[in-house]
Amino acid sequence: MLSEDIDLICLGEPMVEFTRVQTDEEENLYIQGLGGDTSNCAIAAARQGAAVAYITAVGDDRFGRFAIDLWKKEGIDISGVAVFDEFPTGIYFIEPSGNGRDFTYYRTGSAASRLTSDDLPKTLIKKSKFLHLSAISQAISGTAAATCAHAISFAKKNKVRISYDTNLRLNLWDLKRARDVIHETAKQADILLPSLDEARVLSGKSSIEDIVDFYLDFNPQVLALKCGEQGAVIAFEDKVETIRPISVDAVDTSGAGDTFDGAFLSQLSKGYSPLDSGRYAVTAAGLSVEGYGAVTPIPTKSSVLRKLQ
Repeated sequence: MLSEDIDLICLGEPMVEFTRVQTDEEENLYIQGLGGDTSNCAIAAARQGAAVAYITAVGDDRFGRFAIDLWKKEGIDISGVAVFDEFPTGIYFIEPSGNGRDFTYYRTGSAASRLTSDDLPKTLIKKSKFLHLSAISQAISGTAAATCAHAISFAKKNKVRISYDTNLRLNLWDLKRARDVIHETAKQADILLPSLDEARVLSGKSSIEDIVDFYLDFNPQVLALKCGEQGAVIAFEDKVETIRPISVDAVDTSGAGDTFDGAFLSQLSKGYSPLDSGRYAVTAAGLSVEGYGAVTPIPTKSSVLRKLQ
């Protein structure tokens, strides 16, 4: 059922995750969850009370049904989710290692990578305040990149603001191609959401100040540079403000940047200033690293507000 008003509609690829957990016995025990940066963002926004919809494709398989059931439980509008018989839902495995964690992906030919412009729910996009996508949404296939470009063009023609996370994954494309596509897309973004480490790679700059200046040259309405344990920098109009992080007991940073995105956009959609939205998002992202997995520890609105008091 279509929602009357949508605060945020996200476009991208969900992936079912399997995380191996340490046990006393030498056995392989995996916990199933849901990942994917734009899916995480959608869930984070929904938990802050935003009206959220998702655009993607999943396979007609147990993993696709798992994802759909989870989105439904989160109150996300799934009328823009296509189900393909012939293509699978992407999955990945997370293994603990001496250097932290190793990731193994099985996403080639996934349903989401086959999504075309004909699959876009244009009526739903027109109802939305923001369209959010990431560089991963584009990198998974040439078809996906073309679909993202079409969605951006359609959204802009209908005065829907574009939110873009420059999420860089060099296992999906080479750096030159990534730079070209990401920076071309950044020029079209109203809300630009880079993270510090990837911004250093993409921009060739090292200091936060130089990176902020670099991305402001793309003329976004709002720039939110996510700096992890250093907080965030919010730039809008002629203001540049640093938001300090909250004190947390971090155990897993999976999805923290996605939680920031969803929380930030949820607040902007409700009319809060970029600075207030940034403070809220830094708090939400901080809370999200105190639990394991990308989705489970994403905080609710009440949890964030309690922390802000």
